[in-house]
Amino acid sequence: MTSKLDQLRAMTTVVADTGDIEAVARLKPVDCTTNPTIVLKALGTPMFADAIKEAVAWGKKQGGTPDAVAAAVADRLAISVGAALSGLVPGRVSTEVDADLSFNTEGSIAKARSIIAAYKERGIGHDRILIKLASTWEGIRAAEVLQKEGIDCNLTLLFSKAQAVACAGAKVFLISPFVGRILDWYKKSTGKEFTPEEDPGVISVREIYNYYKANDIKTIVMGASFRSAGEIEALAGCDRLTISPNLLDELAKDEGKLERKLSPENKTSVSKIAVDERTFRWMMNEDAMATEKLAEGIRAFAKDLVALRTMVGKELQLAAA
Repeated sequence: MTSKLDQLRAMTTVVADTGDIEAVARLKPVDCTTNPTIVLKALGTPMFADAIKEAVAWGKKQGGTPDAVAAAVADRLAISVGAALSGLVPGRVSTEVDADLSFNTEGSIAKARSIIAAYKERGIGHDRILIKLASTWEGIRAAEVLQKEGIDCNLTLLFSKAQAVACAGAKVFLISPFVGRILDWYKKSTGKEFTPEEDPGVISVREIYNYYKANDIKTIVMGASFRSAGEIEALAGCDRLTISPNLLDELAKDEGKLERKLSPENKTSVSKIAVDERTFRWMMNEDAMATEKLAEGIRAFAKDLVALRTMVGKELQLAAA
């Protein structure tokens, strides 16, 4: 029998949501996604000990305040993780713009350009990288500018149709609608348990996927943030799915039949809508789940970004002693 993971690969591009080099080498995904949490975790492994030493040595030669140098070294380390992953996958690696720039369009654009330049210095072209931006109004506007420059973007922390419609209007390359975090919110707010077919996160991604296909929107839909293999199976056939190693392993061990749930041919007609800034902000305001989870996600990534810079700062102090 063929594993469910192999069956999934026949209908969906499988992406690894990890910075675990060994897991990526073993599971052979097409792409990899990272975020500040994943980068921080990866740098805590022996695999990146030499990268930390190199970045700290580089940092000692840089000018500026201690905080500025620590931030620059942290950026360099995020690129080191992405570069290592790019050597293992045939496709793209997503690297995230700093979470504290989530409401700063110009700052996000400048950071994205610097990320692309840093990869280029290592011989990795922009066609191998996706710039991850939070799906705020400002992040979407930054992506619109970057896309026109040929820099493809991955809009993350996406919890609502309003965000998806705005991303389509900006012609972003890819969106990452979250599943598990939506489920978390509804379980907490209702006290109910949900089957995969009832899962509000699954339903949200299906609606976004159908809206895109019905209106011939080229932006790729990549479901993300899964809590169970059941959620993944409920979205089999989605353009892409980014999955953690433990769930990839679970699917690899399961030899049951996997039914395709999403297909461009099975779209249902739905009218295309336009979202300007006022409409976007009102729709988000009316969606408590999307508003709360977007803010919570930005705070969590910002916290891990601070943790990374703090770790780097300590390493720089030790090196200077």
